[in-house]
Formats: sequence, structure tokens, C-alpha cells
Amino acid sequence: MSDLGARREAVVREHMASENDHDFDRTIATFAHPRYELMASGQVFDGEDEVRRYFVTSRSAFPDQHNENAVLHQLDAGVLAEFDLVGTHLGPLAGAEPTGRPFRARMAALFLFEDGGVGITCERVYYDAGTILRQLGLGS
Repeated sequence: MSDLGARREAVVREHMASENDHDFDRTIATFAHPRYELMASGQVFDGEDEVRRYFVTSRSAFPDQHNENAVLHQLDAGVLAEFDLVGTHLGPLAGAEPTGRPFRARMAALFLFEDGGVGITCERVYYDAGTILRQLGLGS
């Protein structure tokens, strides 16, 4: 692994650990430009204010949300992370009342960086929303 690759992987590990700790100041610090793209829903949160709102909204619905079993892969433009996202539906979610049910879903996230940079410019997350909704009792 190159020195740049090792530094980027360390940033991604810090990013994911800080999300698990719900220390969003630390999470924001891993970005050169805060941006999340949730591919299954088409939602984009661009800039620090929108990303912080995303943290509040998602953790209101799933206060115990965290990632587990992360496997990282080096890419020329960044790092690919495969992981399980785990949480319990304890708050409102897009108009749906909490079901109290847990979910576990395997996901992939691209952590993108500018050429030569070590600050994340985008986390692009791929997942199957139906898998989560069925576990929560909100989909068929």
C-alpha cells in the first residue's frame, strides 16, 4: 500500500469510528468537503450544515446506528468500504412511526478524495433500502 493509500485508509477508519461514537465534530474533521450521497434514496447532503442535519435526522430515527465488520479496499481515487450498518428504529423515519425493530444491512461506501488529498470529498453509499424496510416491518 502506498503512503497516500495508508493515510487515506486511516482517515476512513477515523471517519467510521467517529460515526460509531456519534462524535460528529470528529466526523466532519475527516472531510475536505462534507458530502454524503445515499444512492438508494437519491438523497444528497452537501456542505457542513446539510451533513450535520443528516446526522441529526438519521440518529433520531436510529439512535444506536453504527457500522460493523468493515473491510477496506484501496482505489486510485479513494477507499471502498464494505460494512454492516446496524440500528434499531426508535424514532420517526420519513413519516413512519418507530417500530422498535432492529435492522442489519450490508453496504458499500466509496470514500472519494481529491488528487493527492487526504480529506474526504464525498461518501457515496450503496445499499438496498428494501432490505432495511422489510426488517423494520415497513416494506414487503
